[in-house]
Amino acid sequence: MTGVNSARSAPVDAVTAVWRQESARLIGGLTRMTRDLGLAEDLAQDALVAALEQWPRDGVPANPGAWLMAIAKRRAVDQFRHQEVQRRRTAELGQELAEAHLPDLIGAVDHIEDDVLRLIFLTCHPVLGPEARAALTLRLVGGLTTAEIARGFLVKDATVGQRISRAKHTLVEAQAELDLPTGAERTARLGDVMAVIYLIFNEGYTATAGDDWMRPDLCHEAIRLARMLADLVPTDPEAHGLQGLLELQASRVPARVGPDGTPVLLEAQDRSRWDRVLIRRGLAALARAEALGKPVGPYVLQAEIAACHARAARAVDTDWARIARLYDLLAEAAPGPVVEVNRAVAHGRARGPAAGLAILAPLRDDPLLSASPLLPSVRGDLLAHAGRGAEAAAEFRAAAALTRNRSERTVLLRRAAENS
Repeated sequence: MTGVNSARSAPVDAVTAVWRQESARLIGGLTRMTRDLGLAEDLAQDALVAALEQWPRDGVPANPGAWLMAIAKRRAVDQFRHQEVQRRRTAELGQELAEAHLPDLIGAVDHIEDDVLRLIFLTCHPVLGPEARAALTLRLVGGLTTAEIARGFLVKDATVGQRISRAKHTLVEAQAELDLPTGAERTARLGDVMAVIYLIFNEGYTATAGDDWMRPDLCHEAIRLARMLADLVPTDPEAHGLQGLLELQASRVPARVGPDGTPVLLEAQDRSRWDRVLIRRGLAALARAEALGKPVGPYVLQAEIAACHARAARAVDTDWARIARLYDLLAEAAPGPVVEVNRAVAHGRARGPAAGLAILAPLRDDPLLSASPLLPSVRGDLLAHAGRGAEAAAEFRAAAALTRNRSERTVLLRRAAENS
């Protein structure tokens, strides 16, 4: 009986895997053909339903992506024909419309990679807020279900559904086109695209709320999107830098929790458990960014920082002086309180805790950090290294009171106890 169930589930699993891989290309291509994002998604969903019905019976086709596109195009042709029949009042006019519209759908050339890039840029349109961009990108480009996105960001399914629906409505109202932006607009939008991918990764790498320390599914999805973006804009060093950054950081995931599920901080991790394949891929992406010979930005700089950790066989071998210099450059390229906090850590390791605390001092009243556990947790770490245990414990307790993540709270309270 188990063998029968496995045989039946294999095509369904194949549909799921193919959908995750091909949905962005499918929806992007259909949007280009129909000029209607909502219709494109409906047609893609129709193709998915057809696959779920037919593949378990007939087997998985040799080219599943092409099969899905063919089904979706056929449904599009049928729908356009039906609409034209209803609109036409004379056979003559109907013939003209059919000749004008149907060949574009039936014989369209699949500009697959362009379509995916167009779709990424569309889901990251500046009229949308960061949360809407992330949800829509995961839905249309990542191929995740509403329930999967809701689990990733720890919100209700209905909330994600409404967020996606409002985002689509906003794009329609703004008359957003699938066409790639050009010039300065494209440059600005590319930054938005990378920011959304990085947001998705960070939410997976250290969840802001809930019980779990990490959500690896979001990390993996962000890496997939970053690789796709780097392939689509191969002359942009920041795209390669983003890919390298995410792969290098993700290489630590296997060592970030202990056998009992307790989070393990960077300096205490067993580096033999780091994913060497991801490290090699990350370093290769960073090398591609540098080989372009163009000015680099925050993602390349952060990838350089991550590479310093990846190249250190032991925590004590970490080149903190280089990391501190890189954070100084990052603070110039992308100034902000979070960068300053991380810069304080680097200088604290490279030049002593007092140097790090001096960098943190101006941030005590920063409104962007007031509700975050980041500042007190780093202050606690630096104070602990300075031997000021009681002060460190107080900061760790303050950070624990601010976090909404149970695993992070456990770590902070443990560090508070160790310094009391």
